[in-house]
Amino acid sequence: MKERTDKILTLALLALAIVVTAFAFVFALDVAANSVMFDIAFWLLVVMIGISLLAIIIFLCKKLGERFKTEPGYLKKFLLLVVLIIVVLVVSFLLAKGNDVSAALLERSNLTLGASKLIGAACIVCYIIVIGAALAILVTEVMPKSNKKK
Repeated sequence: MKERTDKILTLALLALAIVVTAFAFVFALDVAANSVMFDIAFWLLVVMIGISLLAIIIFLCKKLGERFKTEPGYLKKFLLLVVLIIVVLVVSFLLAKGNDVSAALLERSNLTLGASKLIGAACIVCYIIVIGAALAILVTEVMPKSNKKK
């Protein structure tokens, strides 16, 4: 019964995602920028994205709770991962200079130097994640070969 409920909820969330995507296209295409249809599409998009995020958070907490109960060492791994993410965010913010966006773009977009520093930090986070993913791929490809030799 539980598997069937999970499948139904998954299909419902998939249908919701498709509807949100359709409204996002209506909003992005700016077809009816001054019409009532545009306003309805915008607010339905906002509500559906909110519902989707709420469902994701609820199911994530539910799955994490189940995993914490069944696997004794999982909480330690999870907290270690959260600390690692926070460290990456702090390091990237400290490495960002604040002049990562050109002065012309800052002036044209009415951005501050703080916003430029956040943009630079986001870029550094992306670089760290990509490098980490590449290293993880290399390690997983090399480790099985080194284990077979022994």
